[in-house]
Formats: sequence, C-alpha cells, structure tokens
Amino acid sequence: MQRRYFILASTAFLASAPLMQDAWAATTDDLSLSSTRTGNKPPQVKSFEVKGVSIGKGVPKIIVPITAKTPNEALEKAKSLAQLKEVDMIEFRIDHQQGALDKSAMTDLTCQLTDTLEDKPLLATFRTKAEGGEKAISNRDYAALNRALLDEGAIDLIDIEMMRDEALVRDLVQKAHDKNVIVIISNHNLHDTPPSAELIRRLRRQQALGADILKMAVMPKDNSDTLRLMNATWEMYSRYAERPLLTMAMSEEGVLSRLSGELTGSALTYGKSGVGSASGQLEAKDLHTVLNIIHSANGA
Repeated sequence: MQRRYFILASTAFLASAPLMQDAWAATTDDLSLSSTRTGNKPPQVKSFEVKGVSIGKGVPKIIVPITAKTPNEALEKAKSLAQLKEVDMIEFRIDHQQGALDKSAMTDLTCQLTDTLEDKPLLATFRTKAEGGEKAISNRDYAALNRALLDEGAIDLIDIEMMRDEALVRDLVQKAHDKNVIVIISNHNLHDTPPSAELIRRLRRQQALGADILKMAVMPKDNSDTLRLMNATWEMYSRYAERPLLTMAMSEEGVLSRLSGELTGSALTYGKSGVGSASGQLEAKDLHTVLNIIHSANGA
C-alpha cells in the first residue's frame, strides 16, 4: 500500500509539473482581494502553532473528524483518537449530532471533548446541507450557534463557510480572533471542479475575509480535475497565499490531492479512523505513513 500511494503521488506530480511551471503567468480577475507577488521571490506564508502542532511547516498535518450522533458516542470516539499519535487534530462535526441545534448542549460537549483530547487541537464545524453536511440551517441559527461556541465552548479552531452572508462571516471571524480562536474559512464544490482561476479567486477571497487557514474542497469527475485542483493550489501558494492552505479533491479520483500537500502547498489534510466525513478519506495510520515517505523523498 505504501509503495502504491507513493508511486501515485510521484507520478501525478510529475505529470502536473509542466502546468505548474506556467503558474507564474496565470492571473485572476480581482487582484485586489489580496496582495499579488512579483518576481520570483517565494511567498512568506504565515505559519503558527496550535497546542504544539505546527500548521504551515513540514509534513501536512492530519485532521480526523468525529461524526458521532450522540454526546456519549462523541466522547468515546475522542478517547480513542486521543491515543493515536498519527492524528494531529480533531474535527467535531456538530451537524452529525442529533441535538446539533442545541447551543448549550453543543458548547458543553466541546468542553468535554477538549478535556478528553488533552493536547490535540479541537476544530468545531457545523457543515451545512448546502456544502455537504447533514443539516440545513438558517443564517440566524448558524450565526447564533457559532457565537455560542466561541463565547461558551472550548475550541481551538472554528470552520466558517465563506458562502454565508458576508456580514455574518466577517462578524464571526472578528469574534473568533477576539477569542484567540483560529479561523478556517471553507468552500465546498460538491458537483464539479471549477476552473483554476475561480478556485484561486475563492481562496483569495477567504484570505481577504480574514481567514487564518484557507480551505477549498471540490468534486473531480476524472484525474484531470484532481490535477487542476493541485495546480491551482500550487499557484495560490506560490503567488498569493499569506495563510496556510487546506485543499482537496473528494472521492476516489481525488485521493492523490490528499497525499501531495507538501508538494503543492496544502498544509493540512483529512484522514479517518473508522467512519469518515467525506468520500476519499484514507485511514489516518496509512495517510501518516505515506505523507512521511513523501516528506523523506522530498529531501526534507
């Protein structure tokens, strides 16, 4: 398995190299979204640490989701994940909980999860139905839940969807920063893979909105879509990024994108332990092994 994934990663990256060589020539329509780099000087992408986990340097860090239906199931899952050295960060997928809209219950649960996980960072995410989650939610309820998590919960990072109302997004970003919580602004394209220029435009928009981590997930129809996502990630990283990136192509066709972050500039990736939260996720132990093989082969 290790050899197979490594060969896949190396082969696909080499195949995409000619595209990446042209990355500096590409442009986007709205260059005012974030600063544009000139010349050949590499960008200074900001990195930071969360509970000792370095984001933006070295091997991409592995996030594993908790998709449990009840608080007790979530806590049991957290106990097992806390023991896995291959897992760097835990995502609590609130939308999977039966009581997901109960603000008090969810904030209390984040406190219990943080105690259980000890030194592993906790990312709180309510993924909406429109972006692949379990439940639909109004802007008002989405804002209220996330404000409660920031005011009364115990979280290290929070996911905010960029396609919500802009004023709502900016308000939540500001509140999170006031609470010293890291913000992931995310976007999920569930049906296809947009053109490279659009992918880059969205990532730059997230940066302009104040994200600490820029997240883009797409659905590939074939291998060329996966390579396009990887190429767009590299262009964003090379030309515009001032924050760490988290990009992936979903499904089996997109597995390569989850392995190649150190080559394309994606600082984090999603794995699973048992049940995952999206198609194409690999077991965290296998993912950890492959990422470290690539890291070693890359001369790091």
